[in-house]
Amino acid sequence: MCVGKCSRIVGPCLLVLGTLSVAANILLLFPSGATKYLAEGHISKHAKALPGVWGGGIAVLLAATHITAVGWRCASCSDCGTRRNAFISAVLSKLALLGAAACFLLCGVGLTNGPLCLYNASEHGRGHSTLWGYPFLDAGSQDGLAESYLHNRHTWNICLEPAGIVAWNVILFSLLLLVSAAEMVLASLQILNGCLGCLCGFCEGK
Repeated sequence: MCVGKCSRIVGPCLLVLGTLSVAANILLLFPSGATKYLAEGHISKHAKALPGVWGGGIAVLLAATHITAVGWRCASCSDCGTRRNAFISAVLSKLALLGAAACFLLCGVGLTNGPLCLYNASEHGRGHSTLWGYPFLDAGSQDGLAESYLHNRHTWNICLEPAGIVAWNVILFSLLLLVSAAEMVLASLQILNGCLGCLCGFCEGK
């Protein structure tokens, strides 16, 4: 495939994925659409780290905007400084790759640890009846919840508040994992594409 045509495919795809990543991470801050948990600080630390905003979002969107602009610009002319633009595209794609990889790792840890929620701690040998914490992580060494909760939905009702937080957490973190994995693939492809562009330019008009 022509280097220029490849950029016009990869760029818009990264734009969509980057936007989806930002949206998914923002939703993680508002369980079931409620704002009070963010105001009270009862949000998972991995969601508050905003990996989908700065990693899978901004870093990817910067590269995607440049890739898309250069791809379409070079569709209308045969001499537009494509080697220089291809070099910049490769550099930004490396930034996007790092951002997506960081997002993937942080979201993987967030999914593994489970959500922050209000749960019945007395069932796990704690003195208080209910407290805010990570029940699947805190109780993992005692009864294996951390290893089983993703595969056993019957354990999800341990979280009393926010309502439906486990499903909310699993769905959105899983979505972020899929999005960031796709971003890494496309960013890697664009790095190769940019390197080819540095060597031979875009093939538009040739």
